[in-house]
Amino acid sequence: MVQWLMLFRQLEYFVALAREKHFARAASACFVSQPALSEAIRKLEHELQVPLVQRGHSFEGLTPEGERLVHWARRILADQDALKQEVTALRTGLTGELRVGVIPAAAATVALLTDPFCAEHPLVTVQLETSLRSAEIIGRIRSFDLDAGVVHPDGQDTEGLKLTPLYEDRQVLVVGSGLLPGAPDGIDWADAAELPLCLLSSGMQGRQVVDDAFTARGLTVTPRLEADSIAALLAHVGAGRWASILPESWLRTLRAPEGTRVVPLGDPPTAAAVALITGGGEPGSVLARAFSEVARTPHVRDLLRGLRTGDDAGAPLAGG
Repeated sequence: MVQWLMLFRQLEYFVALAREKHFARAASACFVSQPALSEAIRKLEHELQVPLVQRGHSFEGLTPEGERLVHWARRILADQDALKQEVTALRTGLTGELRVGVIPAAAATVALLTDPFCAEHPLVTVQLETSLRSAEIIGRIRSFDLDAGVVHPDGQDTEGLKLTPLYEDRQVLVVGSGLLPGAPDGIDWADAAELPLCLLSSGMQGRQVVDDAFTARGLTVTPRLEADSIAALLAHVGAGRWASILPESWLRTLRAPEGTRVVPLGDPPTAAAVALITGGGEPGSVLARAFSEVARTPHVRDLLRGLRTGDDAGAPLAGG
């Protein structure tokens, strides 16, 4: 038993060093002295009979062998955590911390999952990161740095992972009333391109959805202003001289500003799939499994269906 505990500790130190890329920072993260961490990793190298770390006056990176084995170390430690969670759940109910990565476009809707999850499992804490891109979330789930993620799955490599579809988030135009005379029931993308647009920053997944929609219609658009915050875009639209194209789900949490209108865009509308993604290994994280189960409950599915079809009882789709 002692030998197994020593091995897990050595793997923990090894993974921390790979993450921190600095002996002192890794030692601090593991709450041990730097000599103790270095010696433990040397013992691990001796037991595995391969070099793991390139050493000089400071950390110089992992060896090719270390790069291959660190993934196994992360998996072993993740399985160890999952085993502990499973045993604890059998005794007292779920405990621990659920780590969830969320794309910015879903930051306003993830509460539909986390709120009922926390109500059902009051001893579990949740750590949300809401400024990540889909590819980054998926990579961190594969490296066991996150338990679950809310992502745009289209165009992403999700092989071997578990995917739970959540909703389709359609794009709508939010515009100052003075920029759009009359009260049109909708607007096409060509007319939207003529407006003074403020959009999400280039490279963000939500912006890519908008750019792809323009490109598919043979249109090119250059926004006058870009921002990495939907709240910042809404503030500019509220000033009266701007228009923006945003995921409709955000407007059910952040109401459209006074004096603006929300107009359906395109026929048929352009929508982006949003899904919950978790690791594909079995049995996997008990917390991630419980989170996925909450996402599939009838109550949560009804709330998500409302986001997708616009027939829920949430905030109105027009401001002012």
